[in-house]
Amino acid sequence: MPTMPDYPALAARIRALVAGECDMIALMATLSCEVHHSDPRFDWTGFYRVTGPGMLRIGPYQGGHGCLSIPFSRGVCGAAARSGAAQIVPDVTAFPGHIACAASTRSELVLPVYNRAAALIGVFDIDSDRPAAFTADDAEALAAILRETFADCAPEWSGA
Repeated sequence: MPTMPDYPALAARIRALVAGECDMIALMATLSCEVHHSDPRFDWTGFYRVTGPGMLRIGPYQGGHGCLSIPFSRGVCGAAARSGAAQIVPDVTAFPGHIACAASTRSELVLPVYNRAAALIGVFDIDSDRPAAFTADDAEALAAILRETFADCAPEWSGA
């Protein structure tokens, strides 16, 4: 089983860093940086923002280059956006329609992100060069951090 970061400490650090901030890009940039540097399993950590009907575009991230745009109809990020459910993919080569933004990616965790009006604003994507790097515990802890970070901001902002 993979070792996990100290999620309560990570949540507290993010909470302190973003206190009073409601700019979505600032929140995404800070969260990407803090999560990325919290665990060596995380090779690429960032957001794909909803920028139009059925379309995600790259947002703040840490790591190598990501895909610039991803339709909801493709890949792990698209599946999370379409379904509204966390996607834990232990082997990206076994995921139908996986988009290989980086050839080194072996596993992936993607979480949908909502504003306080329950509108999808994007997805939070973490890639690892390790197979089966992510667990349901990772997904639950990170989803809680995302909910807390974005819950009080911009109810009218839907990313589109």
